[in-house]
Amino acid sequence: MKFEPETYRIRDERMKPFIDPEEIWEYIEDTKNPEKAEVEAVIDKSLNKQRLNLRETAILINADDPELVEKIKQGAMALKEKVYGNRIVLFAPLYIGNKCKNDCTYCGFRASNKDAERRTLSDKEIVKEVEALEDNGQKRLILVYGEHDDYNADYIAHTVETVYNVKKGKGEIRRVNINAAPLDIEGFRKVRKSGIGTYQVFQETYHPKAYKWYHIKGPKSDYENRLTSLDRAQEAGVDDVGIGALFGLYDWRFEVMAMVRHTNHFEACYNVGPHTLSFPRIKDASTVNVPDKYVVNDEDFVKLIAILRLAVPYTGLILTARENAEVRNAVMRFGVSQIDGGTKLELGSYATSKNEKQNLNREQFAINDNRSLNEIIDELLDKGYLPSFCTACYRLGRTGEHFMEFSVPGFIKRYCTPNAILTLTEYLVDYAPEHTAKKGWKVIDKEIKKLEGFGRLEELKNRIERIKQGERDLYF
Repeated sequence: MKFEPETYRIRDERMKPFIDPEEIWEYIEDTKNPEKAEVEAVIDKSLNKQRLNLRETAILINADDPELVEKIKQGAMALKEKVYGNRIVLFAPLYIGNKCKNDCTYCGFRASNKDAERRTLSDKEIVKEVEALEDNGQKRLILVYGEHDDYNADYIAHTVETVYNVKKGKGEIRRVNINAAPLDIEGFRKVRKSGIGTYQVFQETYHPKAYKWYHIKGPKSDYENRLTSLDRAQEAGVDDVGIGALFGLYDWRFEVMAMVRHTNHFEACYNVGPHTLSFPRIKDASTVNVPDKYVVNDEDFVKLIAILRLAVPYTGLILTARENAEVRNAVMRFGVSQIDGGTKLELGSYATSKNEKQNLNREQFAINDNRSLNEIIDELLDKGYLPSFCTACYRLGRTGEHFMEFSVPGFIKRYCTPNAILTLTEYLVDYAPEHTAKKGWKVIDKEIKKLEGFGRLEELKNRIERIKQGERDLYF
């Protein structure tokens, strides 16, 4: 058995490949048929808000007995409540351009797809899209770009600044995240200055050989360059990063292990883990070409989400509209902390207000939850969740190592719940129809009762009243 990576990775390992497939498979093979006591011990460690190592993660992966799987799921629910409360953070993706130099067999933007309708939004179109999103109450966006020379660091920074400058009525975007191609260190510095939040780069599959199957040509075909891209971001001062795998390209057990390995690499080298983990499942796309061998069924999907929550207690888990409403509602309780709402993937579609059938030649992949933002908020409230548009941590510098200081011990709940209440108050006053507002005030009243003993409870109530009187953007 090899040594745990945490014990031998040091800062000299920065920007070097860190995934060893043989090592990962050894852990999976060596922990088969775990004892009940082993599984329970791992769950207990996680409930103490300690990140799991690879062996412990493998034990959970190999726990197939229905009773043990249920313990994993229950543990994930309990841990999510401990760290984040019952809040669900909402955001929307905004596609800026779909030109792409890569040929990835699972993606509708692939360069060889001659049926794809290529487009890049103009500045005026970006403004219209953001205004439409603000009219719906959105406060958090993730901007998405294909990998193309036109979408360089200067252009990304320009679009970020354009988005932040759009103010319509009481609307504004307070947090702009990025999902784009890897940059060099200087490029990351440029986008950092524009005020970005999280920079996402998904490895898609962490298995080097499998990676070659799907990434036929283009800069994305360089596995190691993509794997170490967020190390360059860290070196450039972008300490708020998001990682993910596209489940269905390779064995889900390996991908979960690799994401945990990526996490402990960040911790060992930069003293900070990823801010978010994403776990999208492969969906239909124009000219998609992916075998069915590694399809992740719903049962395993729930299990892998619960394991990720237990493995990395402090990080946000993102569940996207690739999944339909039924699946999202079913799996959200097992550790998810962020979802998108009112999602549209076709470039320019937020401003047109069309409800047409999806045209996959204009989109990266099929979405399966096309509910409006308010419909999603309405249902979250029905289920007792606390919808949140909070951006306070990012603007107060509670990111990177500072975020770890707050979130790992569980103190983040002291900030997340009050700030979620304040952002929900804004939404109820400015955007919600009457039936949603009634539900929202009831949820807020319940959450306030849970905060008895919170040192600034009276100040929270005071700020709620100030929002009702017209003030905005109040936070702790």
